[in-house]
Amino acid sequence: MALLLKNRNYRLHFSAAAISNLGDGVSALAFPWLATLITRDPLLISLVAFAAYLPWLLLAIPAGVITDRADRRRLMVQADVIRFALTTVIVALAFAAPQDPLPGAQAFPYIAAIAALAFLLGTAEVLRDNAAQTVLPALVDKSQLEAANGQLWSIENIMGKFIGPPLAGLLIAYAVPAPFVLDAASFALAAALVWCVAIPARVLPPRRSFLAEARQGLAWMGAHRQVLQLALMLGAINFCSMMFMTMLVLYSQEVLELNAAAYGILLTAGAAGGVIAGIIWPRLTGRLGAQNGLMLALALMPIPPLMIVLTGSPWMAGAALFLETVIAVLWNVITVSYRQRLIPDELLGRVNSIYRFFGWGAIPFGALAGGVLVASFEPSVGRLEALNIPFWAASIGFSLVFLYGAARLRIGRV
Repeated sequence: MALLLKNRNYRLHFSAAAISNLGDGVSALAFPWLATLITRDPLLISLVAFAAYLPWLLLAIPAGVITDRADRRRLMVQADVIRFALTTVIVALAFAAPQDPLPGAQAFPYIAAIAALAFLLGTAEVLRDNAAQTVLPALVDKSQLEAANGQLWSIENIMGKFIGPPLAGLLIAYAVPAPFVLDAASFALAAALVWCVAIPARVLPPRRSFLAEARQGLAWMGAHRQVLQLALMLGAINFCSMMFMTMLVLYSQEVLELNAAAYGILLTAGAAGGVIAGIIWPRLTGRLGAQNGLMLALALMPIPPLMIVLTGSPWMAGAALFLETVIAVLWNVITVSYRQRLIPDELLGRVNSIYRFFGWGAIPFGALAGGVLVASFEPSVGRLEALNIPFWAASIGFSLVFLYGAARLRIGRV
């Protein structure tokens, strides 16, 4: 709390993250729900998530070079302004959406338009998020990084998962375009807040060729095996997570029988876990140690998808999402703080982007895999049983990552 009271620049950065994540939380429900209003085809629905996260694979490394070359505050503002403009286009598209779900061929033009906008929004998000994470060590002392990251993870979960989704459900019940109007307003306000942040001047490194600068980041990553190992493990974790999370919107409608408002409330369960975890983990990780903390997270990861698929209960699904977010915050508080301490400032943007290339680049393929699994198994086992498959596959994948971590992961103090 002292950080927020005494550090004006961090307070503005924190506030911008809160407002921006409120919009993200609203769109996290509104985007897939809009897709399900247009079609029930799992492949087309997964295509939207695939497009939204594809920029993390295609643009993560170039974004790192740009972040290290550019004024990071200006870059964040520009990204939020672009997201504001793109979201206004989605508002118009939501007004034009059909009233009833369409067959795959008829729905494709609508889904393709949504996917294209999701890709462009994801492109701006890559630049914005990489700059935001890179700028934090310039706003707080290194001894305060765990506290700052914990607070940011907490507010992101409060706004993005606790308040945003149920608010989106209520807004959709009022009018389908309404959540996207709020999303656009959040990006505009976030841009204004970031513009007011005073970031200490830094000496920009002399520019070389784009490839030379990218290779420098890759060379640093290659020389620090633990960071590369964590990035690859994160990629596997995110792949597994997206397999079942992408299909959760259909699972909630067809198995749990939830409407938009109830689905929004379900997603808030994850936020409650994030809030609690953001408070307790920064205090406990010092006692656990980085190695033990990461192994605890890996050991718990297979449980949430099993809780959902074995019970078919909305209450257990809420408990599973609560636990899933607690685990995610533990992993992130440790690994993000570890990177921010270890990576030199002049390389921070590039190395972070390479880390996200490996860690987040797998997300679109996990999203697509969820849709492929459901579509592939549906003819032989039926629709409802097919919707269970991504949850089983994710739990098995998480178990394999845990076994790898127990055998190979060794992370020390920085």
